[in-house]
Amino acid sequence: MTGIPGASEGAPPRKIALVLGSGAARGWAHIGVINALSEAGVRPDCVVGTSIGALVGAAYASGKIHSIEELARELDWRKVVSLFDVVFPRSGLIDGRKIADSIREQVEPGNIEDLSLPFRAVSTDLVTSREVVIQDGDVVEAVRASISVSGMFTPVKRGAMVLVDGGLVNPVPVSVARHMGADYVIAVDLTHDLQGHGGAKGAALANSSGTPPGKEPMSSPTGKGAPLAGIGERIKSVDALGLAQVRQWLAKESMPNIFEVLMASMNVMEKQIAELQLRAEPPDLLIRPKLGHLRFMDFHRADETILEGYRATKLCLEETGDAVAPF
Repeated sequence: MTGIPGASEGAPPRKIALVLGSGAARGWAHIGVINALSEAGVRPDCVVGTSIGALVGAAYASGKIHSIEELARELDWRKVVSLFDVVFPRSGLIDGRKIADSIREQVEPGNIEDLSLPFRAVSTDLVTSREVVIQDGDVVEAVRASISVSGMFTPVKRGAMVLVDGGLVNPVPVSVARHMGADYVIAVDLTHDLQGHGGAKGAALANSSGTPPGKEPMSSPTGKGAPLAGIGERIKSVDALGLAQVRQWLAKESMPNIFEVLMASMNVMEKQIAELQLRAEPPDLLIRPKLGHLRFMDFHRADETILEGYRATKLCLEETGDAVAPF
């Protein structure tokens, strides 16, 4: 049954949209959001995603959300790094084919128009600097285009377009959901509490066993290579194809700082864009998990990230009280 917050008995059916924003590793929180909404009886009629939100959204729209959750919870640093098919010195540090292959295993193969729920993936065309809403064609290619962080992943060619991360133009694409005819939009914003440096200032990096923040040594935001110190240590013990190049990259003092500047700059930009867009076109229900302490590459911390998405959604539903009932 489709549930709509604030719907009354006898009211005509309304169209609910779930909008999943960008946020790199923080995007695993979308899984917790979906789980909490499902428990509450909320069944979206369509899904829109940007970047990592497109990945989770595609899995949800294809009925494979449990598969993507299993993958996320199983990830450790060895598995994360094994997905990096490093290519120097092309238009991105990572080609993304291994990631696409992994996505194909978790998302129902086929075209977007064949998914069980209407789905849209948001990307950015570097040629025109415009937002591109992908609504047809291969679903994995659409996700791959939406998650292609500029400078990190090679872009995706689609006709005359050169597509990269959708978060550059629309980090929380409420507008796309409205254009799909949604009457009620539930949006997830993962950018609101970011403080630069790819996460909260001075935040600790969790170890591969998923140690919670505050239980591990702090990394200095001012030391050379500090943002990637934890990555470098883990990569040293990993034997995977292409890691020799990654080790060489991390060994250069200048490169970690460049990587940090790139990620922090994108965080600042996406946060500012999201705030402006949410003011201009606010969703009906805005969920904001507290994940500012996580860094761009903390994909191995899925357990705590999913839990925070679940917690934030439950709290949001409780705070709205009668406004979100009955379902």
